[in-house]
Amino acid sequence: MNFVVDKVYSFKLNSGEELIAKVKSVNLPHIEITDPVSVVAGQNGGLGLVPSLFTAKPSSLVTINTNSVALVASVDENVETKYIQATTGLTIPEKKVLVG
Repeated sequence: MNFVVDKVYSFKLNSGEELIAKVKSVNLPHIEITDPVSVVAGQNGGLGLVPSLFTAKPSSLVTINTNSVALVASVDENVETKYIQATTGLTIPEKKVLVG
């Protein structure tokens, strides 16, 4: 897969854990990411996002070895919106069409 810097991806690790993070640089077999969050089961059967590294400095670069990654995919637009909210605190308004 060709990674695009500053794009958000979903990583399924060999351990079964799913991470969502923004790619900052690629130097295979390593990828540097920022703001990694883990996907966890939430209340009422939904999904939640929690920090993957509780003790790391916020927004520090994290290195992933691609040998530890089973699957990689671009994230769904709704998931990316939730990721931005979880990592920045910003709420992105819904896209609406103005009619006059």
